Amino acid sequence: MLLRRCLSCRVRPRIDYRTLKTLSNSPGPELTHSCDAQGIPTRPTWSVNELLSSYPTPKLSSTTFRHLHDLAALIPPEEGTLEHKKTKHELEEMIRLVEAVKLVDTTSATPSTWGPRLGIEDRKVSAKNEEAEESGDSLLNHASRTADGFYVVESDRRH
Repeated sequence: MLLRRCLSCRVRPRIDYRTLKTLSNSPGPELTHSCDAQGIPTRPTWSVNELLSSYPTPKLSSTTFRHLHDLAALIPPEEGTLEHKKTKHELEEMIRLVEAVKLVDTTSATPSTWGPRLGIEDRKVSAKNEEAEESGDSLLNHASRTADGFYVVESDRRH
């Protein structure tokens, strides 16, 4: 049990097996969560709701609530109804999430891309290269034989 790795510790302890018996009898640090044999917590150790509960809940005015519905081309639920209360609460929670994300310091983060991104200069160079290359019907001018805008290729017909 003492040799079990826990994700919250992130380290597998080095223990001399001669002292294992004495250590197993002494009380160790208590974990706030239980782990399986691979060190993976058996229950979640945190939740988004728990994290967001530490941020203040924004209050959405009725005017803003109606304005958001107008922008989305939706009919807002009547004020005072259960649907109005539920929808307003959900919007306030979304606003709280957005505000929490906006508080994240990304100044030291390195941006990563999943592929080539073209800037304005790259697009100009790319457009010049495309103009220099022949394409479409102009390529047919290099063919030895064409018919009705298609290449003609001689082949043996042994069918």
